[in-house]
Amino acid sequence: MKIQIINGPNLNLLGVREPSVYGNASFTDYFSELKQRYPEIDFSYFQSNKEGELIDKIQEVGFDYDGIVLNAGGYTHTSIAIADAIAAVKTPVVEVHISNVHQREAFRHHSYLSANCKGVILGFGLDSYRLAVESFF
Repeated sequence: MKIQIINGPNLNLLGVREPSVYGNASFTDYFSELKQRYPEIDFSYFQSNKEGELIDKIQEVGFDYDGIVLNAGGYTHTSIAIADAIAAVKTPVVEVHISNVHQREAFRHHSYLSANCKGVILGFGLDSYRLAVESFF
């Protein structure tokens, strides 16, 4: 099984960015734990602060991988282009969020991506990624 994890803007700062919201762990450390937990899965990881690069990655893997775990960060609430990219590929996408976006600012309550995703997991910290991975079994 091949799973691509894609993180959007500012998620490269996990571990130092707003620890009260996002925790103290870096994604690099969590990704290592995830790979150890599921040695049978071929994981790939990509992070970018640029919308077009996220779209390019979705298109690149969206016909060959078994799943995409996507945390588009702030683009979740603004990007019709990422939503269109998800709709254009065959690989199922699970949208994830570390925080419970419904407990935060009102603008975070709407996702342009959700309607094109297999599902949405939010509010479980970094464990949201593990839950997304489990959905592909």
